[in-house]
Amino acid sequence: MERESTRLDNPSHYTFGWIAALAIEQAAARALLDEEYSEPKNFHPSPSDTNNYIWGRIGQHNIVIASLPAGVHETISAATPASDLVHYLPQMRFGLLVGIGGAIARPGDDQDNRLGDDVVVQPHGAEHEIRPSKIPGLVETMLQANPGMNRPGSNFTYQGPENDRLFPSDYEHVGGKTCAKCEVSRRIYREKRETTEPVTHYGVIASGNTLIKDAEFRDNLAERIGHQCLCVEMEAAGLVNKFPCLVIRGICNYADSHKNDQWQGYAAFTAAAFAVELLRNDSYSVSG
Repeated sequence: MERESTRLDNPSHYTFGWIAALAIEQAAARALLDEEYSEPKNFHPSPSDTNNYIWGRIGQHNIVIASLPAGVHETISAATPASDLVHYLPQMRFGLLVGIGGAIARPGDDQDNRLGDDVVVQPHGAEHEIRPSKIPGLVETMLQANPGMNRPGSNFTYQGPENDRLFPSDYEHVGGKTCAKCEVSRRIYREKRETTEPVTHYGVIASGNTLIKDAEFRDNLAERIGHQCLCVEMEAAGLVNKFPCLVIRGICNYADSHKNDQWQGYAAFTAAAFAVELLRNDSYSVSG
């Protein structure tokens, strides 16, 4: 990404809002900007506004990335920066809610969602189905451009199929930060993919105000919503009425007791890369 001192002094030049509630989601989004700009001189947020704003460009679109201050995600919803964006920048034409979520995986029902895959709330995925995805290349380029994100042990890199463990709903986590103590024999068998590239799935994303890490609750929720429910998260529910947006989630866990943070960085990157691919698509446009 080019780091420039360019400043677009009129905030009205920014027509796309990108909500990245968590710091790890913001880092992924920022790393994928084509250019980063200085804050507009004519942008005057309220003194009580504690949101973090990053200004820049992706493709032909000027973007403002809004996120919550560090450490407040548990008490403040992503609807807060979204509401502030709409208030300060009423010319916003479109929004993106991009980040991480938990998968509802049903391998036997052709819903083989895996860690690092993306789930998108979008009625049409045809172009992604017939054209090769640019997500792997975007992720690789950004890891090369940001050595700190590519260091050994960084969870912004692909974590490997051996660390993608899906267990039956009735098998609880044994203990510890990882599944090292969980019985390997209890893992649900899934055929090895031909590639480690992330797959994009299109369907329903269930949203609530609580973090789901209970397999039974997850399964009951999915049964109520239906077969197209592919993911759970906790941001969109309080946001879409204030800030109509496309929701994109990178899968970092299976919303069960085995949940841990190992895949968060990579999942944040793949979700952000999908959003960038969408914005750079020359045929993509929004109605004013």
